[in-house]
Amino acid sequence: MNPETGIPEGFRRISDLVASHGRERPDAPAVTVEGQTLRWGALAARAARVAASLQRDGVPVGGAIAIIAFSSVDYVALYMGALMAGVAVAPMPPSATPEQLAAMVSDSGAPLLFLDAANAEALSGTAMPARIQRIEALDSWLADGPPAPLDLTDEALLPLPFNIIYSSGTTGVPKGIVHSWRMRWAHIAGGLPVGYGPDAVTLLATPLYSNTTLVSALPCLAWGGHLVLMAKFDTRGFLELAQKMRATHSMLVPVQYRRIMDLPDFDRYDLSSFVMKFCTSAPFDAALKADVLKRWPGGLIEYYGMTEGGGGTVLIAHNHPDKLHTVGHPIPGHEILLVNADGTEAAPGEVGELVGFSGAMMSGYANRPEATKATQWVHPDGRIFIRTGDLARRDSEGFIELVGRAKDMIISGGFNIYPIDIEQVLAEHPAVTDVAVVGIPSRAWGESPVAFVVAEGVTPEELREWANARLGKVQRLAAVELMQELPRSVIGKVLKRELREGWGGQIP
Repeated sequence: MNPETGIPEGFRRISDLVASHGRERPDAPAVTVEGQTLRWGALAARAARVAASLQRDGVPVGGAIAIIAFSSVDYVALYMGALMAGVAVAPMPPSATPEQLAAMVSDSGAPLLFLDAANAEALSGTAMPARIQRIEALDSWLADGPPAPLDLTDEALLPLPFNIIYSSGTTGVPKGIVHSWRMRWAHIAGGLPVGYGPDAVTLLATPLYSNTTLVSALPCLAWGGHLVLMAKFDTRGFLELAQKMRATHSMLVPVQYRRIMDLPDFDRYDLSSFVMKFCTSAPFDAALKADVLKRWPGGLIEYYGMTEGGGGTVLIAHNHPDKLHTVGHPIPGHEILLVNADGTEAAPGEVGELVGFSGAMMSGYANRPEATKATQWVHPDGRIFIRTGDLARRDSEGFIELVGRAKDMIISGGFNIYPIDIEQVLAEHPAVTDVAVVGIPSRAWGESPVAFVVAEGVTPEELREWANARLGKVQRLAAVELMQELPRSVIGKVLKRELREGWGGQIP
């Protein structure tokens, strides 16, 4: 970091990098989606036309555009073109309700809304703010000439919005998380040490509106690799595409790893091209990590962090096979503390809420100063940390183990019970393939733990007795419910609230 200008060391605008790849390697593949490929020359040229069109339409530097679409090569060109014009991108989740999407578009302040054909049809009857112009035919909207140079110094650009990420949500309107150019540079720069470059082929099967996808897609594009996107995840299709494209990198969420590794013929696929695999967004079972390390070539890195930024951790699993139950150490340059409910720091070895500070932190929630303030923890020295809502403990070697969400902690008879401790025990049963534990209201105890389990060849009572024989007295399960599958978000997080609300039994 230059102490005088505040510009990070080696900073390059991703828009400039895209343009340079277009000049220097015009025939190299840049992005492929469902068999359609844009080469670097074509991607850079199309992005430049997007930038010129945004300038023509008066979208200001620091403003935003909204996108509601499924993954496509045009989506990537639109994203890169907006950045060339200094305009932020607000990618919206098509899985949200029409009412939520209309509210998100309004919240973003975007004057232009880009829709693909499927989403244009799905939202044809949805009222949007009067100021919003819908763009449904990209080719007819595009200008022919090049954009005007972006007359903005790096120092002025870095704090401006790069994107606004909205979570899919289940109720209400999701908050827009504003990422600056400075924050995104931290992700892009971090791509070089893990092998991103012109020879990288990054295969992703999560949507472009997800931060999980962008953490891997942006460094791939920035450093001139080939980004391969699946419009929809398919277990066998992923392996076939990885083999065909000779994939070197991928970011997958734990449920995707689980489904891939469970394929009976997984070992027949040639995955020897892989250099590095990544995982984030949800708890990653230690046994599953071990299976990936054993049977899938290349390294395995787990990242823990929030879309809001703050403190993140990294577990280089192939270097620490004895620490697979943890999420590793803080990322270099990140500071992580564990704090009590009263805001004081937890003592060594105690469980506390994880709060973090780094150069990769959101600017705030769009238009929600109170929500922004609620997610902040102020250090005694005045620095603002981001609260995660996750409970964790730190071992003697500094490795951090997550024990659950603060809101998911079960208080039974005055004792704190961490669901992950029970989930880890149940996961050891050979019949169990997936499990989540939640607290259910109890007249006698306040709350009691109930397990929702995906398993075959075993009864609920057999599982309950098996687990309770291995659990501490206060951890013992009040009930077990077998399920075909657990409810999950689009990026694989178990929706524990749905489990609580859907529970039909009674706890004494």
